[in-house]
Amino acid sequence: MSRALATDTVTAAHAGLSKLDGARLPRHVAVIMDGNGRWAKQRNLPRVMGHREGVEALKRTLRLCSDLGIGALTAYAFSTENWSRPGEEVSFLMTLFERVLARELHALEQEQVRIRFLGDLEPLPPGLQRLIADATERTAANSGIHFNVCTNYGGRAELVRAARRLAQRCAAGELDPAAIDEQAFTAELHTAGERDPDLLIRTSGELRISNFLLWQLAYAEIHITDVLWPDFDEAALLGALLDYQGRQRRFGGVDPC
Repeated sequence: MSRALATDTVTAAHAGLSKLDGARLPRHVAVIMDGNGRWAKQRNLPRVMGHREGVEALKRTLRLCSDLGIGALTAYAFSTENWSRPGEEVSFLMTLFERVLARELHALEQEQVRIRFLGDLEPLPPGLQRLIADATERTAANSGIHFNVCTNYGGRAELVRAARRLAQRCAAGELDPAAIDEQAFTAELHTAGERDPDLLIRTSGELRISNFLLWQLAYAEIHITDVLWPDFDEAALLGALLDYQGRQRRFGGVDPC
């Protein structure tokens, strides 16, 4: 990026920040981080380089959300469908997760970030599972932003898992089927204890939610940007937040008179 372009970007970001209403920020932001491969292809680089740059974009976004006082950030890191990618790419991603988590855990602790990994973690490499368990335990009492990393996650699988767990409790005589309501169902999801996202951001211009947080996104505002995920920066985040603040959230009702 040229110095002039970088200066223009910083100026635009600061201008956007001054327009934000701090009292109307989303309390929970979810992101579908799309475009790593296309970012690399545009630069004649291997796809793995896009994933590396995507990690840097995620670190930026987490820090910005934390600085703004947003309570939770949930990122779609690896879906249940991503196992169908070439084995070399999947292996690289698993190794990347391990290296990044090991390298960044101390900083997360220092910044009071609480990290959780949401999804079916059993198929992950044992070393990564141990790191995840350690990171979860070491940051559980932290008072800062909640950072949820959806790993081997699929929305439909999450709903089936919740239904199965409720059915098992009913079969065991622990739960009356008539007592099952939205609250009971929500308590069986991977996101139990977390408020639903207010804002979903999807990068790279794709117009779908890709099996992500199917239950939790029921009333989320959706912001689509053509920015590829590795290029997602302060200006892009501020654009999403300003878009969010321009919406009227009626939750099925009507605008107040």
